[in-house]
Amino acid sequence: MKLIAQLLIAATAAASPIFAFAAAAAAPATHAVAPVVKPDLAKGEASFAAVCAACHAADGNSGTPANPKLAQQHPEYLVKQLQEFKSGKRNNAIMSGFAGTLSDQDMKDMSYWLASKKAKPGAATDKTLVQLGERIYRGGIADRQVPACAGCHSPNGAGVPSQYPRLSGQHADYSAAQLTAFRDGVRKNNLQMSQIAAKMNDREIKAVSDYIAGLR
Repeated sequence: MKLIAQLLIAATAAASPIFAFAAAAAAPATHAVAPVVKPDLAKGEASFAAVCAACHAADGNSGTPANPKLAQQHPEYLVKQLQEFKSGKRNNAIMSGFAGTLSDQDMKDMSYWLASKKAKPGAATDKTLVQLGERIYRGGIADRQVPACAGCHSPNGAGVPSQYPRLSGQHADYSAAQLTAFRDGVRKNNLQMSQIAAKMNDREIKAVSDYIAGLR
């Protein structure tokens, strides 16, 4: 009898951690999950009108070549850029000042509102460079291992939501300025683009930027 009692005690002790683990696993979670707040397009439109429309136009289709068109851009990309202007990861004194006044929800509201606006098409204007621009956009520069832009931004420049921005119809001046900034280390918030642009010369940047303006 004494031996049986000792065996029962040992079995109970060995089983206890298993029962304790099972009980813990079965217990309901007590951690609160933050609710997902949907974008408010009306607030987004109001915020954009107050903060951004002067430079990017009321519908996000900037008419100024130095200022990008934002209409129909992927909202995740816009939110990321605004957050990086605010944090200083993307350096631009004017944009950092504006972004610094926005909350994450403001950014989300505006970005989704802009995504709902239709982008106006642009046009390539430099006939002497259009063939070079098309060759780079669609086939890259093989001898320098520059990949085709179409591989990430799609053949028509529509991009890939949450991954690669829309380029179609973007002002050539703006695209060229950004590629140059990536190449020269001025814009540092995308390593992949910095590495690609570092292998391109001014003529190639101008050509592919002009070609992008005419994509639709």
